[in-house]
Amino acid sequence: CLAFFITRARKRFRFRRLYSRQVETSTGLRCEQTVVLTGFYPFKHYPEKLRRICYYDAAIDIRFVFLTNNFTLPALTITQLYKCHWQIAIFFKWIKQHLRIKNFYGTSLNAVKTQIWIAISVYVLVAILKKRLKLNLNLCTILQILSVTLVEKQPLLQVLAEHDHEPAEANIDNQLMLLQMLL
Repeated sequence: CLAFFITRARKRFRFRRLYSRQVETSTGLRCEQTVVLTGFYPFKHYPEKLRRICYYDAAIDIRFVFLTNNFTLPALTITQLYKCHWQIAIFFKWIKQHLRIKNFYGTSLNAVKTQIWIAISVYVLVAILKKRLKLNLNLCTILQILSVTLVEKQPLLQVLAEHDHEPAEANIDNQLMLLQMLL
C-alpha cells in the first residue's frame, strides 16, 4: 500500500518503545522511536508498529509528537509534511469561507479542480473590480449583490452604487400603520 498517515499523538498516549534512533537536535528533532500501542482497544484496532517523532518548533515554542506508519521518509520530512497538512487545511477553510462552494457538482478530480478554479477566478475578478472601481464594500458584500442582480441589464457600477449598504433605519410609523391594519 502506498498510502501512509501522519497524526499528532494525544497527551496521554500510551505506548511501549521498541527501538530509538539517533536524531540531530539542531534541526528541532528531539527523538525518533519505533513503538507499539499498549491500550487494549488501541492495540486491538492497530497492532502494527508505529514511528513516534518528537519535534520542537522554536519559532512558536511548541513541542509536537507525531505518529506515522511511514518508516522510510526522514523524520524531519515527516514534520514538514504535517506542517503542509495544516496549510492545506487552512486553504480549504478559506475556500469554504470565501468561495461559497457548498457542494461539488462532480466527484472526479477534474470536476472538483474545475469548480475550485472557477470559484477562485470569480473571487479574483471581483477583487480586481473592487480595486479598479475603488469600492468601499467588502468582497463578500459585492459577491452577494452580484448574485442577486446577475440577470439585470444595468451597468455594473450602477448596480453596486444603487444598493444601500448601510443598515436601513426602521420606519416606525410604517410599522405602526401595518400593525393597526392587522388589528
